[in-house]
Amino acid sequence: MKLSDFKYNLPKNAIAKFPVHPRDKAKLMVLDRETGETENKIFTDIVNYMSRGDVLVVNDTKVMQARLYGHKERTNAKIEVFVLRELNRQENIWDVIVDPARKVRIGNRIYFNDKLWCEVIDNTTSRGRTVRFNYEGTDIYKAIEKMGQTPLPPYIKRDTVPEDREDYQTIFAKIDGSVAAPTAGLHFTKDLLRKIKKKGIKVTSVLLHIGLGTFRPVEVEDLTKHKMDSEFFEITQKASDTINAAIKAKKNVIAVGTSVTRALESSVTSQGFVKPNYGWTDKFIFPPYEFQIVTRLITNFHQPESTLLMLASAFGGYDNIKKAYRKALKEGYRFLSYGDAMLIK
Repeated sequence: MKLSDFKYNLPKNAIAKFPVHPRDKAKLMVLDRETGETENKIFTDIVNYMSRGDVLVVNDTKVMQARLYGHKERTNAKIEVFVLRELNRQENIWDVIVDPARKVRIGNRIYFNDKLWCEVIDNTTSRGRTVRFNYEGTDIYKAIEKMGQTPLPPYIKRDTVPEDREDYQTIFAKIDGSVAAPTAGLHFTKDLLRKIKKKGIKVTSVLLHIGLGTFRPVEVEDLTKHKMDSEFFEITQKASDTINAAIKAKKNVIAVGTSVTRALESSVTSQGFVKPNYGWTDKFIFPPYEFQIVTRLITNFHQPESTLLMLASAFGGYDNIKKAYRKALKEGYRFLSYGDAMLIK
């Protein structure tokens, strides 16, 4: 398949700028990948498509308040520092993106307040820098959390509001490290989760820290030549045991989002089970692809020509997804991170 196969017209008014409240009242399109038929539901109906013994796999990554604003030493120029990932915990060395980049050189210091500043120690790309944070406290993550702003996706054309700190975070979020939310997980509430567990569905978590690569456009027509950004993931022994028990019992493994799917499909044994694992994955899933672990997928409606759309198409079937997206646009579904959901079964 080619990049142009995943092109479609997404009107600006179809892009959700704010989430639905309560979050589990978003629309849900249910797609049967065998027949191609769809149903229109509400997200709370998702429990009706799960059975006792199934396992729901969520991503417990936490979105960092990654957008920091500071001032350059001496010139006092305003600089945005977007933190990407920690490279060295002992020395507080991080990869970041700076804006405006032309003003930020090796050796420059950027001050955020009287307790937090960083020094540029390397150039990585035109806008990328490696910095060493200096902080009087003990936990740099808490400092970033307090000082930073929510890193809303670039296609949400508005300023952040205080509610975004909670809205752009799943109820499963535990481990700092993402700069974008695992958006399929945003639809779950604690009340809905209780109903799911009460029905006898196991809930387990894996970790995949989502980087800015999730928004990076594919720039080659031949998809086999596209290289994904590497992202850190971890699957614990406990999670793999829970998932493998469901596989052995021929129950559904329901992945909440493309990030969970990529983590699971990056760690498969020759017998078709999940193995405990951690490290970096650049797995790129596009049609045709034979899924070995995931049997159902909960996901949002994705951007044209995005790797997320390609994964959904690999799972649901290219023609099915194309037809479902046309229907979603026609019937007023809300697209992208704060938008509505799809269950592919």
